[in-house]
Amino acid sequence: MSEPIIYLNNASVYQKNHPVLNNVNLSLARGNFYYLIGKTGSGKSSLLKVLYGDIPLKEGEGKVADVFLTSLKESQIPSLRRKLGIVFQDFQLLTDRSVEKNLIFVLKATGWKDKEEMHSRIDEVLESVGMLSKKNKKPYELSGGEQQRIAIARALLNHPELILADEPTGNLDPETSRDIMLLLKSIVEKTRCTILMATHDYSMIKNFPAKTIKCEDGKIFHGNSEELFTK
Repeated sequence: MSEPIIYLNNASVYQKNHPVLNNVNLSLARGNFYYLIGKTGSGKSSLLKVLYGDIPLKEGEGKVADVFLTSLKESQIPSLRRKLGIVFQDFQLLTDRSVEKNLIFVLKATGWKDKEEMHSRIDEVLESVGMLSKKNKKPYELSGGEQQRIAIARALLNHPELILADEPTGNLDPETSRDIMLLLKSIVEKTRCTILMATHDYSMIKNFPAKTIKCEDGKIFHGNSEELFTK
């Protein structure tokens, strides 16, 4: 049996020296889709930030994609993030350059050097999200759903073992949100990477049930989406 992609043991999550989650025990298997739910301020985003190295893990043990969080030095954060893909609610695309140049920027920042390999990988990920024809467009020329597809393509560039998605459908209409969910689910099936998706969209979870982690009252609970919504 393979090592879990995310492992936390008696971990505490802090936001500006204020504990938001205590005694977190979490073990997520590889190749699965998980939801992360909870009210605003319950610690969802802080937990994700710990997982991608934006907030240090001060207490307990933690490991993400075989990288130890407890002893993580600032110089090691780039190597952790090369194993991850991160998708944000507000897309975080650079508006002054084309889609292709957005993706080139990420590849260069993560150590890619060969131009031919970079262009080949960009075409690959854009095709996988149905956006190859948009590579010369600038983000502001695209719809919200198209921008989020580009953001997902960006997250896929380095063949991630894990994608952390923070409210990826939060700014999208219901039909576009459904399309993004179908895309994320298909990525898990095709690539066997793990996706952990924070969301408030309960109708989405009802339509696409999956294993779920809930942040509430400084603790986390595990179960399926139906159980945790009735808690």
